[in-house]
Amino acid sequence: MTQIVPRVGITAVAGALPAYEVTTADLQRRVAHASGLPFPDGMMVRATGIERRRVAADDEYASDLALTAARRVLDDTGLDPLDLDLLLFASATRDMVEPATAHVVQAALGSRAHALDVTNACNSFLNGIDLARAMIIAGRARRALVVTGETPTRAMRPRLDGMVQARQSLAGYTFGDAGAAVLVEPVAAGGILDVDSETHSRHWPVGGIFGGGSRHPRGDEHTYFTGDGTVLRDVFEKIGPGLLERVAHRTGLGWDDYAAVLVHQVTMPYLRRFVEVAGVPEDKLVLTVPELGNIASATLGVQLDRVRPSLSTGDRVLMVGLGGGVSLMTMVWEVS
Repeated sequence: MTQIVPRVGITAVAGALPAYEVTTADLQRRVAHASGLPFPDGMMVRATGIERRRVAADDEYASDLALTAARRVLDDTGLDPLDLDLLLFASATRDMVEPATAHVVQAALGSRAHALDVTNACNSFLNGIDLARAMIIAGRARRALVVTGETPTRAMRPRLDGMVQARQSLAGYTFGDAGAAVLVEPVAAGGILDVDSETHSRHWPVGGIFGGGSRHPRGDEHTYFTGDGTVLRDVFEKIGPGLLERVAHRTGLGWDDYAAVLVHQVTMPYLRRFVEVAGVPEDKLVLTVPELGNIASATLGVQLDRVRPSLSTGDRVLMVGLGGGVSLMTMVWEVS
């Protein structure tokens, strides 16, 4: 007997942004003053194309941003938290090493689903959606809520010891905070049509926040983001086009077949280079990085929340994730 594989799709989406906004100009002045370094006016804005970003309050955590987005999804769909049987907190940021932040979200939400964390740098949220889909197809879940809460601004160095450290830490000053949530469940038509990924783990030391684990369990030094953004961009440029070509070959879809192309956004120069290398039409993009910065795994969720009101049944969206480690991921979703 032929087994019928259920269609699974994203049926609701919500983003969440902290209220507090910090301009890049103010951030540069603050770091320059604390470090005693003569940064040229507007240096960070010119280097990143980021004008401002949202920053979580001191008593606002990754779980809070995820919870705000999760409640929006439930309100929009009229679901009770007990209607969920899988809850994935899929984020680069966590409230703590253990227990899983998914339990913090679940306790506040009032659900009793199977709950766990999914962590893979800036690809975490996309990985979470893929895992939720796989568990539904396998019959392990019926309705899944995938949430993310990102507070990477807490990995920015408040002061720098010199220009060498400034160059190593510049990528950390691109960050902003945000949250997102999606409901994933069986659909009658459309849904998630294609998923692909490529991983090149030999590049894991290129950039990251290396504290909090068994290598560097304590101390401030490893709690700040360190990395070479140029090296990361070079890696993505070498392996990214092949992944996009595979998606086009496998699905038969070209740029004109997508209503929107959602891309993880680190800086404006990085995004412009992606457009140049990939050939994606700029009018297909949902631009977030100038006003929100690099919001890590929440990037695609926030973009999806913004573009969703303009989409109609049958519209297709291509999501392109880039994550440290290094991993790339694509997902093709058709509105049901």
